[in-house]
Amino acid sequence: MSRRLLRLDIPVFPDRRMFRVHDATVDPDAPGGPLAPLGALISVNREHIGVRLCLEEWDIAPPPYGDEWEDEAKAIIYFRGALSIDMGSAGRAVDRLQLAGGVGDYVVRVFARNRREVNRLYNGLFERGVDPLSDEFQQARDALEGHEQYLMQLWREG
Repeated sequence: MSRRLLRLDIPVFPDRRMFRVHDATVDPDAPGGPLAPLGALISVNREHIGVRLCLEEWDIAPPPYGDEWEDEAKAIIYFRGALSIDMGSAGRAVDRLQLAGGVGDYVVRVFARNRREVNRLYNGLFERGVDPLSDEFQQARDALEGHEQYLMQLWREG
């Protein structure tokens, strides 16, 4: 039976339409770093609207998640025992979070919901001609904060 080792629920503010989860010892902007995957699950956020990220570390693969999610992606990432969540110019949401599983390859499963709805509503503000500096725009934008949600589950491979 799988057991959750860690749960972290935080707001993340995407920069340049993305946030990055990476090994804590790596500079994601250094030469040779990975490019942003166009159209991929995590890299398609709008700028300046906060999303909710729930990060969970498990000892083995967790059971299927019960809530409905619109998108799902899975990858294997090597961590040297800690991870960081980078928001670009906004800084790091998490810096050097120690993983209970230590150093090694981790299976990472990401789920997302409300991505398309938030995008549609945000773009609708511009289509209606709402002034981005107006109170109406700011209130509508604030109402979208945290509506887009991500669940990231990770566990040591093998």
